[in-house]
Amino acid sequence: MFNMVSLVSASRRSINNRENHESYICTNSFCSSRPPYLLEKKHSKMALRAVCGAALRTGTDLGVNNARTFVSTAFLCRQTPPLGPMPNEEMIDVQSLESKERYRSYTRYLKQAEEAKNQPAWWKTYKSYVDRSDPEHDAEKVDIGLPYCRPGRTKEARERRQVMKENKKNVELERACRLRTYKIPLDRVLETWEKSSSAFHIRRLADHYGVFRDLFPMAYFLPQVPLRIYYSQDNSGQVHYGNRLTPTEAASVPQIGFDAEEGSLWTLLLTCPDEHLLDNEAEYVHWLVGNIPGGAVQAGEELCHYLPPFPARGTGFHRYIYVLFKQEGPINFQEDVRPSPCHSLVDRSFKTTDFYRKHQDNMTPAGLAFFQCQWDESVTETFHTTLDMREPVFEFIRPPVYHPPQVKYPHRQPLRYMDRYRDGKEHSYGIY
Repeated sequence: MFNMVSLVSASRRSINNRENHESYICTNSFCSSRPPYLLEKKHSKMALRAVCGAALRTGTDLGVNNARTFVSTAFLCRQTPPLGPMPNEEMIDVQSLESKERYRSYTRYLKQAEEAKNQPAWWKTYKSYVDRSDPEHDAEKVDIGLPYCRPGRTKEARERRQVMKENKKNVELERACRLRTYKIPLDRVLETWEKSSSAFHIRRLADHYGVFRDLFPMAYFLPQVPLRIYYSQDNSGQVHYGNRLTPTEAASVPQIGFDAEEGSLWTLLLTCPDEHLLDNEAEYVHWLVGNIPGGAVQAGEELCHYLPPFPARGTGFHRYIYVLFKQEGPINFQEDVRPSPCHSLVDRSFKTTDFYRKHQDNMTPAGLAFFQCQWDESVTETFHTTLDMREPVFEFIRPPVYHPPQVKYPHRQPLRYMDRYRDGKEHSYGIY
């Protein structure tokens, strides 16, 4: 059974084709050897054959389309309804906004939003898929540092108003500000920053550089005790929070200072989580001093003597991290003592997590500072002289071009033969 609409359209196409053929016959009949009525009869048969073929094709296409429609309808009928209400299914009627209950405050809105967020949903969210693949994703980290006591905001505001009142009464300050000759003392700015918000800024920097991730997995702390570390007499070799120093600058023991109460004990650790040559999860301890009385690092018990940084060639920048622990009392570090001098990388293999878990009842991390280092010429000397081993190289070093010894009368050589043996590393001409 064929579609009547398709038949009618096919008949119309055949009639149009017939009219075209008739016009062709009328214009070119004088050139044909056959009579015009025979040509017209032939074209009528061709038109009828085209109508039947079009009807057959249309019927086949119609059957295929009907089959596809039936399959799609059957598939849609088999779909199950949702297990619960979809998100944002209850839309707000904007015509009757006056009848809706108002939040009246941002705190009330935030509370209701948190309640709606914590309600269980029947569909799987992106977080559920990620938690299933990585159970530790977005897990709550533990604060292992000293408790932070925020000063009262009322007291801070009162002190700020008092300072502003005194500044307004200062005639010299007003004159310097008006003439634009007043200079801000950076030491006082640094001191104020260390007492107010430095711990939170240092923690953000440590998170950015992955310090807590590699040293204290699933934990963090607020570095509330500022560390002042200098590798030179001036401020050029000072350790901040991610600045770059060369191994030559950090070759000797630094000068370390921090604010400590009288009678308190501390532990100082210098480690590198990127330097181990055999184990990606292990570290190399560069310096470890325990039972430091007050802020005198030289008077502490040196458990492992200082070793300069030795980042291997071709491995990029390495992080060298100083961690300061505050002790509850004297600790027996007999198991953590390294032989002196310790020039074996096997003995210097270290894990900060294991060290902290061993003494976590008697010490708490309180200070943090770190810098970055890349290979230079002093690393080769450290490997060959101090560690007594071959230097590992992780990049291709192109050897210098070999030139045979120079002869007095070269035979069949180019005119610029002398350019090969010029003094200096850079040549003005190419090498032949």
